[in-house]
Amino acid sequence: MEISLGVWVALVVGGHLGCPFLGEMLTFLWYFKILRRPDEFINAKRAKYGDGVGMYRTHLFGTPSIITCLPAVNKFIFQSEEAFSLNWPNVDLVGSSSLVAVQGSSHARLRSYVINVISKPNALRRIAGLVQPRMVAAFESWALKGRIKAYDESKKVTVENIGKLFVSLEPGPLLDTIDKFIEGVVKGFRAHPFNVPGSAYHSALQCRRQLEAIFRVELEKKRNRKEAVKTDLMDGLMQIKDDEGDKLSDKEVIDNIVSLVIGGYTSTALSTMWAIYYLAKYPNVLQKLREENMIISQNKNGDFITSDDISKMKYTNKVVEETIRLANIAAFVFRSVTKEVEYKGYIIPKNWTILVWIRYIHTNSENFDDPMCFNPDRWNNPAKPGTYQVFGGGPRICAGNMLVRLQLAIFLHHLSVGYKWKLLNPDADMMYLPHPRPVDNVEITFSKI
Repeated sequence: MEISLGVWVALVVGGHLGCPFLGEMLTFLWYFKILRRPDEFINAKRAKYGDGVGMYRTHLFGTPSIITCLPAVNKFIFQSEEAFSLNWPNVDLVGSSSLVAVQGSSHARLRSYVINVISKPNALRRIAGLVQPRMVAAFESWALKGRIKAYDESKKVTVENIGKLFVSLEPGPLLDTIDKFIEGVVKGFRAHPFNVPGSAYHSALQCRRQLEAIFRVELEKKRNRKEAVKTDLMDGLMQIKDDEGDKLSDKEVIDNIVSLVIGGYTSTALSTMWAIYYLAKYPNVLQKLREENMIISQNKNGDFITSDDISKMKYTNKVVEETIRLANIAAFVFRSVTKEVEYKGYIIPKNWTILVWIRYIHTNSENFDDPMCFNPDRWNNPAKPGTYQVFGGGPRICAGNMLVRLQLAIFLHHLSVGYKWKLLNPDADMMYLPHPRPVDNVEITFSKI
């Protein structure tokens, strides 16, 4: 029955399964790596097969799949968790018992705890104070160097703050090692799952195992403390219980630390890099940002800003949203089809994969005027319903979305009031896998104002 449904959907949903085994991976790589015009991958399908309901059949990352790329169908996928379970390209990279992989009550319990720790108002007030010393120290070191690669340096300060918040680690060789392994895992996220030596996926699995070993050691150190304390995310994960009073297993704790560290690291490091890039490209935006933050800074008399201050920084928050929109850190997300589903007359077969193409939502001129222009003032009005999906949607919306926004706003504050910078390669080519960034990692000159 499932095979016949697969044939049927192939006949009614526009698209092409490509060549045997590889499917359309070569076409995908052509647009993303050779032409470096990723949005043309979807535009080509729309031009050839029409708009329909925004669904196209394909075969990518080893499985027959349906691409969704319009607001309505994306929303339908996000809100139908019982039919479309969240699925990274390779769950082994983040852990089968992590927040991004578990279902039902286990997911609800973990998600509730994580939100309480990193996204509730009281948590954000505490975090705002914790992350600023490292940001300020980073900017001072950048100014002393005079010339840096913004992505590389943003990763360093991000992993220091994530390490402190999640595992109480201080800057040093261990965090440098964790940084290296995280980068290795990230490179495997959008790779074909070839688990053979030399492949990106194989390397990512090795890096993931190294991270697991590091965090297992940290877990044992915490367990052997004389007093039970709760100072970071790992402490809390070790102490939460289910309805029967059972605590998480060591594997569950480690899987969740690995997935949350990687998620927080990737989104924050890339968004801060893109903020530096776009503000250098749009000096008028930087000037308005600087004016708002100078007023805040003068009123603080040398004290750090608070989460309450940030809530009042209207233009800064618009810059945050515009940066995240254009950064498009996750070009697409994966869902597994757990049961046959009908959507507006089309059958989506069980056991296929859904690729929710988030990037296309944000770069489509039907949704945003002049979409590739960095224009925070577009946020004077809310985005059209369903067209802003940077953190996903439905019950699986990113649990750390407020943490990313908070850290980016704080970063923008200290950056704009104290420093100036210039792109050394303003016309640098872009790369889009595993995540979008300029090929020079945003090389800049950097100094105090």
